[in-house]
Amino acid sequence: MGGQRTKTRVSRKIDELPVEIKERVDVMLSDTRNTYWDISGFLKDQGFDISKSAVGRYAMRSNKAAQRLMEAQSKTVALVNMVKKNPEADYTEAGMVLMMDGLINRIATADEEWDVLPLDKVGRLIASLSRTKVYKDRVRQDMKDKADLAFKEMEGEIMKTIKSDPELAVKLKEILTRAKEMMLND
Repeated sequence: MGGQRTKTRVSRKIDELPVEIKERVDVMLSDTRNTYWDISGFLKDQGFDISKSAVGRYAMRSNKAAQRLMEAQSKTVALVNMVKKNPEADYTEAGMVLMMDGLINRIATADEEWDVLPLDKVGRLIASLSRTKVYKDRVRQDMKDKADLAFKEMEGEIMKTIKSDPELAVKLKEILTRAKEMMLND
């Protein structure tokens, strides 16, 4: 009970057609006036016995693949635009968001193309991405803490050096404070 399900082999006869015939089928599918019967009839006339159901399944696979390609392209364009608008942006964060989106979609839809990636592996990948985010946040906080400590030490050394001029000490403290704020905001 509960053995792992094995995927049934799918015969994709249209994928095995000669390139010129397959291209003609793709053109016929893009014209909404053609029915699956028409396309199946065309294939029979060319000497290929392919049912209307096989044509329909091929059309659905082709549409899904085209839709996924368009979605991936729009996400890539959005990422490129973000990079252009924000050169100082954190690209690892954007990449992690895109990867997490793909993994969540895998879990939600369990697309047949993703069947080679078992759900337990998807879960491990999501956990790994979460750990990466935590690690990244921790490194960022460590860097802020170290910068804060370095600025405090630098401020102390400079103040010792310029004790005799209080006005200069105040100006330098303001400069250090602004520099610290700028560094910590990044």
